[in-house]
Amino acid sequence: MELKKALIISQEIAPYLEETPMSSWSRDLAQGLKERGAEVRAFMPKYGYINERRNQLHEVYRLSGMNIIIDDTDHPLIIKTATLLPSRISVFFIYNDDYFILPTKHKKVETLPEDATPQEITQAMYNQLETVLYHENNHERSIFFVRAAVEALRKQRWSPEVIQCSGWMTALVPLYMRELFPDDPSFRDAKIVYALWDDDFTEPMSERFGILLHQDGISDKSLHDFLGKAVDHTMLTRLALEHSDAVIQCSPNIKPEVLDLVQQSGLPFLPYSDEESHVEAVAKFYESL
Repeated sequence: MELKKALIISQEIAPYLEETPMSSWSRDLAQGLKERGAEVRAFMPKYGYINERRNQLHEVYRLSGMNIIIDDTDHPLIIKTATLLPSRISVFFIYNDDYFILPTKHKKVETLPEDATPQEITQAMYNQLETVLYHENNHERSIFFVRAAVEALRKQRWSPEVIQCSGWMTALVPLYMRELFPDDPSFRDAKIVYALWDDDFTEPMSERFGILLHQDGISDKSLHDFLGKAVDHTMLTRLALEHSDAVIQCSPNIKPEVLDLVQQSGLPFLPYSDEESHVEAVAKFYESL
């Protein structure tokens, strides 16, 4: 069956970030699906160093304005949008000053020589704020981004047939959609597909991760591996797979223990392909679901 509506939730989308395998994959997939006749929308974090004027971002007031409570603290949600050219796809950016900050506010910004080129400056900013960097509040950043994306989709009253999650920051999307809002018409009938990347973070996330998820209403059954433990990349991937409908391998070097989880899950699986164009294979995989 031909795909009509697809949502891409990714922690990186080019050209708003530097070209990486993930950011390029997300952009090319969005544009490729649009060229095949699908209506496509996308969500990503609005990192502090994304230039709003150059990328023509503007706030979506009907989606902004709510507060997301994490650990008894209100965090205002700001959602902005831009048009991904040439396909004219709407990309929605999730922002909050506490979690997606400007480089000048970041304690780990590296010192560059005075004669640094613009490219070196851009890359240094990316290295410091791209999601592979360890942040002490990465667990909260992930919760905020996912909750904001889920709430924004519910407000839009737009029902995609496929929801593609890409990057560890999106790993909670299947959990929140399936456990907290199982009957929501926006995604009740959607197939949630999780993408595997070699985006392992350098240090485990806080032991409070499971506690905060529990405060949000996530059940003890889903958090059997999380409560009271530091959360590593494999644990987070397992949680995503337990609530997803299918899996795509996007990097050639996925850890064996993660591939074992995929095999144990029995989920429909699209293995890695080194072909230059992945869109055709992914589109056919979606249709098979």
